[in-house]
Amino acid sequence: MIELKKVLSDMVKCIVDQPDEVTVLEDSSEDSKTVTLTLTVAQGDMGKVIGKHGRIARSIRLVMKTAGGKIGKRVNVEIKD
Repeated sequence: MIELKKVLSDMVKCIVDQPDEVTVLEDSSEDSKTVTLTLTVAQGDMGKVIGKHGRIARSIRLVMKTAGGKIGKRVNVEIKD
């Protein structure tokens, strides 16, 4: 089974300069069909994760929604300042 938290963490660690600062918190809803992943990175890496006009953040969310669809879950990714 796909571990969504690990997929997001590994993907973001490849992008940022400080991979040790990457943390992902997982919160499942009561119906357990929806998973919210909260991503926190170092302040200097925020621009790399968000990207120009939010393109990288949009791509990260798309990949995670696709991975969640494979196991029948809806995935929301929040990027925390």
